Amino acid sequence: MSEYTTPISTAFELQRSTIEQGRQMFERSIEMQQNMTHAFVGSMGSQEDAQRQGVELSRKTLHTYLNTVEATVPGLTGPVNEVRAMIDEQYDALLDAHRESFDVAEDEFEKGIDTYDEMMEEYLRVLSSQTELLLDAHEDMEYQTVDTFEQVRLQIEELQSDMDAQSKQFQERFEEQAELFQERFEEQVEQFEALQERAIKLEDA
Repeated sequence: MSEYTTPISTAFELQRSTIEQGRQMFERSIEMQQNMTHAFVGSMGSQEDAQRQGVELSRKTLHTYLNTVEATVPGLTGPVNEVRAMIDEQYDALLDAHRESFDVAEDEFEKGIDTYDEMMEEYLRVLSSQTELLLDAHEDMEYQTVDTFEQVRLQIEELQSDMDAQSKQFQERFEEQAELFQERFEEQVEQFEALQERAIKLEDA
């Protein structure tokens, strides 16, 4: 890894750390909601809406990040679109599972809060799995981005080397032509002086 790409890798690592911290915070919030459910059994509907909004906000944040990457890094439109489609598919599946889980929980709530607790555990398991997939895709994108920037760096260095070589060749040719011009000029001066001498001799004669 060169100094040219180190800041890019650092930025990707920071983004993954932020995603992981976001997941942990979300998991803690779910655990807190599980505890609150035992005391506030009548608020399940509002909890479902809040959690779905949180998931949608998470998806929107990831889309914003991918849009930024696509706009700033050339050549990644295809990979970014693939990751975006994968994220939508995973989040749609997650929201479907979330909705179905809440429907089941509401139907079975009279049988006990244990059903809700089990559903939340499964929800967290799915969330953890989807986040791991996202992080893997993020690492792949980092590799592609770093590789692209490294190729650009090498191309720039090669272009600079070619320009330096061409500049050197031009300078050498210019110096050679200047020397040749000087030699021819001196020859012409000598020829002119010789003609002048002949003309003077002819006049004297």
